[in-house]
Amino acid sequence: MDTQAHTASRDAIIADIVTRTGIGEAMIERLVRAFYGRARLDPFIGPIFESKVRDWEAHIARICAFWSSVALMSGRYHGQPMAAHLGLPIDTAHFDRWLEIFAATAQELCPPAAAAHFLERAQRIADSLEMGMAAHKGEIRGKRLRPTQALAPARGEARAPRARQ
Repeated sequence: MDTQAHTASRDAIIADIVTRTGIGEAMIERLVRAFYGRARLDPFIGPIFESKVRDWEAHIARICAFWSSVALMSGRYHGQPMAAHLGLPIDTAHFDRWLEIFAATAQELCPPAAAAHFLERAQRIADSLEMGMAAHKGEIRGKRLRPTQALAPARGEARAPRARQ
């Protein structure tokens, strides 16, 4: 496929995502800022972020670029998420909590189609990072059902977040 055809195809895919979900750079930034505002205060995962992130504005900008690339295929992010997470003292419970906070934030701030789009990708990201980190330690783990998958709305369906018990 030539470059022009590839660009046109990618642009059509991005336009479809934007039309279906309403996601744009402003929504991504609102979601990222709200998520980190909550995550930093969380007694379980907050201390990990606080111990590793020195410049929050730079971190927010980097994560916005990451989510732009993930949600909109913008190509703005040029990092290595696995390498960035390998040295962190995190495990399954941390990924579950990250997803729980992310899901609640996305469902609160975003239209249902956008929340579903973000959550589908967040689940894949968490699975990939968790399996990659386990493999790095010599462990073999399969994909598993996460507690937050029950929170995620099906494609095109809105579902209210469940209350924590």
